[in-house]
Amino acid sequence: MAVLQKLRGWGIILSLLVALPLLLFIIDPQQIMQTVQSVSSRNDVGKINGKPVSYMDFQGEVEKFSTINEIMTGQSASSDAQQRQIRDAAWQSLIDENLFIPQAVKAGLNVGSAEMVDLTTGDAVSPLLASNPLFLDEEGQFSAQKVQEFVQAVTDGEADGRYGLYWNYLQTTVRNAQYYNKYNALFTAASQENALSLRNRIAENNNTADVRFVMTPFSYVTDSTVVVSDKEIKEYYKNHKDFFKQQNTRDMEYVVFEVVPSAKDIQEQNEAFAAQYNDFATTDNLRSFLQRNSDRQWSDHYYKAGELNSVNREVEEFVSSHNNGVSPVFQSGNTFYAARVVEVAQVPDSVFVRHLMFQGADAKNLADSLLTVLQKNRKTDFSSLAAVYSADKGSAADGVLGNIGWMTQNYMIPGFESVITAKVGVPYIINTIYGTHIVEVTKATKPVLKKKVAIFEKETIASKETFNTFYNQANRFATIAAGTLSGYRAAVDSTSAYSHRQTIYESTDSYGSIDHAKEITRWCFDQKKAGKASGIITVDNNYFFVVAVTGAKKEGYTPVEDVASSIRSRLYQEKYAEKRRGEIAAEIEGLTSLDEIAEKLGTTVSTQEGVAFSSMASRSLDPRFVGAISAAKEGEISGPVAGSYGVYVFEVTGRDTGSYYTEDDAVAYQKQMTGYQTQMILPAMMEQADVKDNRARFY
Repeated sequence: MAVLQKLRGWGIILSLLVALPLLLFIIDPQQIMQTVQSVSSRNDVGKINGKPVSYMDFQGEVEKFSTINEIMTGQSASSDAQQRQIRDAAWQSLIDENLFIPQAVKAGLNVGSAEMVDLTTGDAVSPLLASNPLFLDEEGQFSAQKVQEFVQAVTDGEADGRYGLYWNYLQTTVRNAQYYNKYNALFTAASQENALSLRNRIAENNNTADVRFVMTPFSYVTDSTVVVSDKEIKEYYKNHKDFFKQQNTRDMEYVVFEVVPSAKDIQEQNEAFAAQYNDFATTDNLRSFLQRNSDRQWSDHYYKAGELNSVNREVEEFVSSHNNGVSPVFQSGNTFYAARVVEVAQVPDSVFVRHLMFQGADAKNLADSLLTVLQKNRKTDFSSLAAVYSADKGSAADGVLGNIGWMTQNYMIPGFESVITAKVGVPYIINTIYGTHIVEVTKATKPVLKKKVAIFEKETIASKETFNTFYNQANRFATIAAGTLSGYRAAVDSTSAYSHRQTIYESTDSYGSIDHAKEITRWCFDQKKAGKASGIITVDNNYFFVVAVTGAKKEGYTPVEDVASSIRSRLYQEKYAEKRRGEIAAEIEGLTSLDEIAEKLGTTVSTQEGVAFSSMASRSLDPRFVGAISAAKEGEISGPVAGSYGVYVFEVTGRDTGSYYTEDDAVAYQKQMTGYQTQMILPAMMEQADVKDNRARFY
């Protein structure tokens, strides 16, 4: 039996050995590898210095920076712009760690541990820490002691590790900034202009020429005798291939059917709003009413004059002229509004806040006991709470003392809303998702009249009947299109729908004024070539798209046949200009004055004064003509010179040397150019390392 089992096992192996060569005979092994690599790379957000960055790894970095953002701002990133900033920060972090820092180390640079101590608590504190509100004292000055206290709290082990994460982020940011400073300084020190070059540039800007010239413009009529061959086009393409790099793009067209409420829908919403109006005007629980019935929820925000214009002009007018009461119903487009003035108060625009935060099982008791100390002895300084806390170190609570800084209603840590109306100099306790805080407002701007307002807002939503009407229109179009570009064009003709045209990139997520439309972009880039049309693609459950791909370009070099026309035009212009230069040289041969040359060529003599090779004022002239003037001998007929716009024959009648462009000007210009070059260091590194950023495929 055991022998039979072994034979069966060998039979399977032999079958595989026979089948594998047959499979490789049918399928190209290279294709198999390409397929595997393609599937793998589609899960990569990018590639840095030859190292793939997987989606999972990148998302982990994004989550880390999201937490850091919450710590720094007190709120999570909710808007698309904020989330994009976090993803950019995460990507930059990966670029720094996997590309820039290794390159800086290769250049011989280093940021040592002693240097990091100096940058965080020593004599050369990084501006990134020196301006951090967490490390400022009562006078708003940087305090190394507060850094040490913060690090001690991290070292002792805070509850959820968030501040440890934040401290690691700060250290990494300080270190990376120092590497950038050193690399830029190294680059700047190496970018020195030699004395000869400096003198030449000063001379070029101070030396001017007066010139008389005759210009024969090029004809706009094509010269059939000037021929550009296919060989010349290919040769030019080969020698200038880097000029023809292209991105991965799609040329596409789309029609969109927007679902909008019908007149019947609006009337029904009007009636429903009116039926709830009395409840809004009389309820004692506005928060609950708005939560159930309104598109705009209850807010503790205090509005000053003019702020409600962003909601509705008529609402603003009512609130500004009433200190209580309920407005009539206002309609703006498909949306209905009513406002109720709840409170009128004198409220500052901003307040300066400091706090002592506790986390842990004993946080509330410790906060209560320390607040009691303050209330019993009002002379006790808020900062001395740190000393009181130190005496209680055996407690299970962890404390962090520091200035939060200026806070406004729009820049507010969740849970801290009460500080806007808190009394200056009176500490009190609040609880937030971060812990228990003793909070004190130390300064406030001058209070101004503001009003707390409840706004009942309801936008009309298209009914199911209306929704189906628009869907049926889109479905009819998609049915005629039948998945092809030719069908799409036929659908446009038969339905008279307006077809929009757009060239898109993998990062495109908006079409006209319609955002969050990445699904359309993904569909287009799934099409490797032109000719396909989509079915219905729904965006925000409010727009029905039908899309057709009319052109597809892969990242890399534009094929020569696609740029042949532009190359032919360029080479034609060069050959034609040289031909005209030769013809004019033959026509004016033997003539010794510009007047004779002008008469021969059927034109007139023009003059230009103060032409300088480096002057901005000279850039209105043909650049090739200006270059020829700078090298011509004074008092001699020069040319003909083939320029960009015509053929020139000229005479330099005088030169002047000024001193208005000084060495200081030249040095300042060189510094400016070095600054521009410094900004290109990282992009140049990324290009050399062939960094691929595919984030647009995922976000």
